[in-house]
Amino acid sequence: MRKFYFLMVAALLMAAPFWSIGQNMVSNPGMENWDNASTPTDWDLYDNVSQEATTIHSGTYSAAQMSDASSQKLRQDISGVTPGTEYTITYWYYDNDPAARTRIWSYWMDGSGTYLDDDADVLRPNTYSEDNASWQQYSVTLTAPVNAAQFRFEVRTYKENNNTGGHVYFDDFGFSGQTTIDPEPSNYPTNFEANANGLSIDLTWTDATGTQLPAGYLILGAKEGSTTTAPQDGTPVPDDFDWSDGTAAANVSYGAEAFTFSGLETFTSYTFTIYPYTNGGANIDYKTDGTAPVATATTPDITVLSSVDFEDGTFGDWVPHNVSGDQEWEAYTYSDNTFAKMSGYDSGSHANEDWLVSPELDFTNFISGNFTFDNAYKYDGNPLQLLVSTDYDGTSSPETFTWDDISGSATWSDGNFDWVNSDVDLSAYLNQKIYLAFKYTSTDAASSTWEVDNLFVFGVKTTGIDENSANNIKIYPNPASGYVNFVSNENGMVTILDVTGKVVYSNSVNSGNNTIDISGLTSGIYLINTVLNDGTKTSAKLMVK
Repeated sequence: MRKFYFLMVAALLMAAPFWSIGQNMVSNPGMENWDNASTPTDWDLYDNVSQEATTIHSGTYSAAQMSDASSQKLRQDISGVTPGTEYTITYWYYDNDPAARTRIWSYWMDGSGTYLDDDADVLRPNTYSEDNASWQQYSVTLTAPVNAAQFRFEVRTYKENNNTGGHVYFDDFGFSGQTTIDPEPSNYPTNFEANANGLSIDLTWTDATGTQLPAGYLILGAKEGSTTTAPQDGTPVPDDFDWSDGTAAANVSYGAEAFTFSGLETFTSYTFTIYPYTNGGANIDYKTDGTAPVATATTPDITVLSSVDFEDGTFGDWVPHNVSGDQEWEAYTYSDNTFAKMSGYDSGSHANEDWLVSPELDFTNFISGNFTFDNAYKYDGNPLQLLVSTDYDGTSSPETFTWDDISGSATWSDGNFDWVNSDVDLSAYLNQKIYLAFKYTSTDAASSTWEVDNLFVFGVKTTGIDENSANNIKIYPNPASGYVNFVSNENGMVTILDVTGKVVYSNSVNSGNNTIDISGLTSGIYLINTVLNDGTKTSAKLMVK
């Protein structure tokens, strides 16, 4: 009977997920050890912290942190995080002082220490503590995201109602994980598609279903001329966005159902394969049997007129102009990201007028033009303006020239430093030479902080050909309505893009005559790109009536 019981339990263990309980990964979690009265052992950052022996939650000591004019931090970075593992994050705090308040301000991080955005609402909340005559506990259980390798455990103390010198007390920090080792995902995701959007490719899919759902997906990308190989169980594939070797990789959490690869080459075909997986680290289990979904897209034949990401600490080919006020645009770094920042606040609000102006942008012989950028802001004050000039001389102070306000064409952040992406159509300025500019203004009463990043101006040029006899390709009729004929001496892929660079048609074509249905396209100018199997690439303008 005892043998039968043992075999039954063994069978159940093999059939069910395997569970293991982790230990607390915080070093010196109870603040019991101190190098000296202001330095808690094993903690990485400890602003305005002192050893406390009276107000304690347990043990002998806690950490007292005094508020000041800026936020005061208590931090420890924890390594050894396993993606897909549930971690309980907890600590105790005592705040009963009208001159101090606190909140958690923590991050998941990848292996290089780059912050991840996951779980921002609970790890970096908008709310603060309130005075209470007893110890309070913060506790939350979260699943480590697919890219996580570290956790930055940080709490902060702030002034309250402009009062400083108050204290918040911290004790008994905890970060412990419970690992579930799940079997391989039951199925692949469905409806896996790739669509070019400028020099980005947007991937979408429908999440996998079945008995065992994935924890995440690995997407492997290959530029034309390169290939990828299926991943191996037990060997996680890290994110890799460097295409210099012809391949790239991205890990995406289950439930996202979308991912974008950016900064790609023009007029280039990219192929993507998606693999679902469970667990993480040495327990990662990829689904590789059967046929993994594949999607391919070709970027448009666009011309980049300006591209600035500020990562080198400069403004690139954009130029700041200080018209009035002592504050100026600056290249500012926060959370491993560098961007352009402008604020009229310096120990109070100040009146300012500051411009950030593009280089000359020549849209001669273009059939489309776009400006994309990211922006974020916080605090009361004037909105940031986006302006266009056709008479600016490129060197003088810009305020004396004529500028069109196109701010209404852009998408703007809703505040709290929430980044949003904006895509502005510049088709009204085709066949002209223009300048773009951000104009910042503030007053003595109100001064918002504005941030902009990833400034990217591009367009599609007119090719001036309707058929490419040199490569034995014919496109007719052109202008066309309802259908267009495509004749080639090779098999290949044809992609039609609108003036924004969005793919509106993509399909394979055979050697000989092919009829393409364009009845669903509205009247206008399109670009028809061709990639033949012999490596030939062509691009031509298509007029749709």
